Amino acid sequence: MYDLLVRGGSVVGPEPGPPRTADVAVRGGVIVALGSHLPGPAAQVVDADGLLVFPGAVDAHQHWGIYNQLDADAELESAAAAQGGVTTGLSYMRTGQYYLNRSGAYAEFFPQVLAQAAGRSYVDYGFHLAPMMNRHIEEIPELIDRFGVTSFKIFMFYGGHGLHGRSADQSAFLMTPPDERYDLAHFESVMRGVQAARAARPALASSISLSLHCETAEIMTAYTRMVEQGDLTGLAAYSASRPAHSEGLAVTIASYLAYETALPTINLLHLSSAKALDAAMLMATTFPEVDFRREVTIGHLMADIETASGIGGKVNPPLRPRSDVEALWRHLLAGNVDWVASDHACCRAEQKFGDPAEDVFLARSGFGGVEYLLPGLLTEGVRRGLSHHTIACLSAANPADRFGLGGKGRVALGYDADLALIDPDSPWTVRARDSLSQQEYTPFEGMRMTARVVHTFVRGRQVLDGGKLSGPPAGRYVARPSRPVDPR
Repeated sequence: MYDLLVRGGSVVGPEPGPPRTADVAVRGGVIVALGSHLPGPAAQVVDADGLLVFPGAVDAHQHWGIYNQLDADAELESAAAAQGGVTTGLSYMRTGQYYLNRSGAYAEFFPQVLAQAAGRSYVDYGFHLAPMMNRHIEEIPELIDRFGVTSFKIFMFYGGHGLHGRSADQSAFLMTPPDERYDLAHFESVMRGVQAARAARPALASSISLSLHCETAEIMTAYTRMVEQGDLTGLAAYSASRPAHSEGLAVTIASYLAYETALPTINLLHLSSAKALDAAMLMATTFPEVDFRREVTIGHLMADIETASGIGGKVNPPLRPRSDVEALWRHLLAGNVDWVASDHACCRAEQKFGDPAEDVFLARSGFGGVEYLLPGLLTEGVRRGLSHHTIACLSAANPADRFGLGGKGRVALGYDADLALIDPDSPWTVRARDSLSQQEYTPFEGMRMTARVVHTFVRGRQVLDGGKLSGPPAGRYVARPSRPVDPR
């Protein structure tokens, strides 16, 4: 007897080609049979006729707990994830102001993170950690071996900036020792620490990587002063204050440091502009020994400084002019982008906007959007010529492979039954009030979508039914690298 039988859907499988009509049978949380007219019985049967059966998305870039209590975000923002067809989310976490608002060793910090998230999430989840000080670099081996954290992060713009703007006291903001600096020398040390951990664990090395937020603090500081003295306002002003060549320069610096430290597993996060992607492609050619992966977000693909609904679209790096959006799509269609993520950072209205509310430089950075991940990719991507198979790779298989999530990211035998059932022809209009997120606004307000997530399953347990939340939270923390799939 099966636990779940999904009948007659158009299954987007791991192999290239169009979806094929098939049944998906699940037992014990994994896919145990795929084929036409599979015999029952099953405890739950779902009619998927007319629906696409996608692998549940692996959203490799979220920020639980950045502006709200972590336990609240784990519950409500994971519910929004299920709305977007996301079944596994990886959230960035660090010490310092925001998040848990404390410093210290990750050996004491990270168990608190796990305790606050436990039992709250509707989707499976994991964390990337940022080594903010020297003691954190020393902890990298323990974070891998004890906690299953195999991905780490550098925020390149903290050299002279805080989360939202210029920071007069870096140590106070980041809660780092007064005799240490969060700068290029520290970034090099982090790279050497990650590579040392990889070298000591050859069996795990391909799953151990470093991600970089690529912007250059000195450029942003100078341009912010110039923009504040000019006539630009709103999202156009914010984009100009953090110019695209700041991204390109940071990508170049980071790439040379990766070459210098012999660290091959580098992820370039939320590239937002033509200059950033051009630099990333140039660096891939210049340093072929570095296995670069390139990420863009659904926000940067769907909205620009003119179409986003208000300054709620402030984010780092900024939303860009339409020409940059078109450049992102050209690179994506050319195969130069490895995955699409949400960069979901729920920021409620009373936290987001300053006084006056229309001053973009007083607003906080970041917004939610995970609930639009698969609908947005299927709406705009299919219109531009992306195949369903490519969308499945960009949203699930590629990030799962990079971040050591064995058994996730594919509708295939032996894989976790993480499924998103999508109606590809169900037009709807984005309204923030319809989201399960705590966030009361969205930059996507009023955008038209043509695809809707109908059902979401996490390891065979239904968490979204007919677009409505279903059952208690079913998500688990995933220590990485998680189990490989037995090809037999």
